[in-house]
Amino acid sequence: MVERKVTIHEAVVEYVAKIALFVEGKGLPETAKKFIDEAFSFFEALADNRVTHRPCGFIPWRKLSYRCATFRKKYTVAYLENSTEIIICDIALSKLLVSDLK
Repeated sequence: MVERKVTIHEAVVEYVAKIALFVEGKGLPETAKKFIDEAFSFFEALADNRVTHRPCGFIPWRKLSYRCATFRKKYTVAYLENSTEIIICDIALSKLLVSDLK
């Protein structure tokens, strides 16, 4: 398995941290830690160059040439890829993104 370098934008790290803080605030600190671990493991898995995801259906992201991957059936992760690096640019709840692909 050939892997590329993974770079994660600060906004993505902050989004994951906010979700974890929310979950922890509900009295579930172990679940919050598990969410963080799974999110960053997922980001690292995107480095496998054998897998290429579809272009994003969310028009503003597609215009930026982002590719999209689904995390936990609930979140959409937008990233840029090239032969040596994956750049995680954004993450959002999938149901909040309006897609023109049907």
